[in-house]
Amino acid sequence: MAAGRGAAALRRAWRERRAALLEPRYTPLVAACLCLAEGGVNLWVIRRVPYTEIDWKAYMQEVEGFANGTRDYTQLKGDTGPLVYPAGFVYIFLGLYHATGRGSDIRLAQYLFAGLYLLNLLLVFRIYCRTNKVPPYVFFFMCCASYRIHSIFVLRLFNDPVAMAILFLAINLFLEEHWSWGCLLFSLAVSVKMNILLFAPGLLFLLLQRFGLLGCIPKLCICALLQVVLGLPFLLVNPVGYLTRSFDLGRQFQYKWTVNWRFLPEEVFQNRVFHAALLLAHLAGLGLFALHRWHSSKENILTLLKDPAKRKPASPRLTVNRIVFVLFSSNFLGVCCSRSLHYQFYVWYFHTLPYLLWCTPTTKLAHMPKVLLLGVIELCWNTYPSTVCSSLSLHICHGLILLQLWYGTAPTPVSHTPPPSRKGTAMSKKAQ
Repeated sequence: MAAGRGAAALRRAWRERRAALLEPRYTPLVAACLCLAEGGVNLWVIRRVPYTEIDWKAYMQEVEGFANGTRDYTQLKGDTGPLVYPAGFVYIFLGLYHATGRGSDIRLAQYLFAGLYLLNLLLVFRIYCRTNKVPPYVFFFMCCASYRIHSIFVLRLFNDPVAMAILFLAINLFLEEHWSWGCLLFSLAVSVKMNILLFAPGLLFLLLQRFGLLGCIPKLCICALLQVVLGLPFLLVNPVGYLTRSFDLGRQFQYKWTVNWRFLPEEVFQNRVFHAALLLAHLAGLGLFALHRWHSSKENILTLLKDPAKRKPASPRLTVNRIVFVLFSSNFLGVCCSRSLHYQFYVWYFHTLPYLLWCTPTTKLAHMPKVLLLGVIELCWNTYPSTVCSSLSLHICHGLILLQLWYGTAPTPVSHTPPPSRKGTAMSKKAQ
């Protein structure tokens, strides 16, 4: 029965193939086809493209110290240096350490990350099915066309994809109004890698709009409590070492790996004044978007601190597109102002780019220029080592996306009109 329905859907899609490529209502069908294709692509990459050792061995060395009983966080290190990720990373990669024979079975690890890739893709597609914004043909570029993303997952085995997969699961829970569970998983993603904090300003805004100040405090406590529970073995032994090492926001990055600032001299790249300027630009961007793109009410933004039931006029209902727009744009602003982007950081925002480009009306930026932007960004991330041209091109693409987000029409909440009163209905019938 199910096979018959699937065959009928495929025949209908073939008859309407142009609509299947352009109309978002066909996203589930296109997503199913692409997920099947991606399974084959990942298997081909694993078997045909040589694995490249970068951080996997160091990850295994770092968690091996924990497996051997070391609880002083500052003593956990590998060939690439000391451990710098929060406790959630230790537990997840400790599981991979045992599953892969102390990290020696690289092929099995690759297959596990291929499964993670498909899971991540399913979670992303579920978000896009709910938003109903992006034409399905764009997903071909999001899937099979990105060499760098496949490399990050199945050829490099970085921890960034693990954090992002958990994050997309949290966003799916937010879309289903499971805010407490979503906050729990959001905090778990932060405990794998701190780049997830780039979504935090948007999440705080959504929590305030949905629950008010007092209502969002329990959600924030969930996030904080999980961090304490996960970090407890390290906090009991060396709390200062754990907090300063795993949540080090001032860590210096190496100039040779930067993708986005190659056009600057190294002394400027390492200058603290430059870092402070980027932080100020980030905060200013968040403030402008919060005031003029996220906040849709004509009331003062401080009304978000009130209980939603006491707001006059009542706050508009949070829609799927409002939630996704706020979270994705919050992260994108952080990426644009990052002190450095390394090659594996591409996964931080790669799967959000189609939405950021197509959430505004296509008349603002035609389909082909948008696809061209995706292609240029992919080319910049595939240029190794990065060049002055590739870095400048990446910033230009980011700037164009920001401009179209600012001047385009941001997703607007759907206002529910009250049902007509009985009196009005009676008068209408009398008039008829």
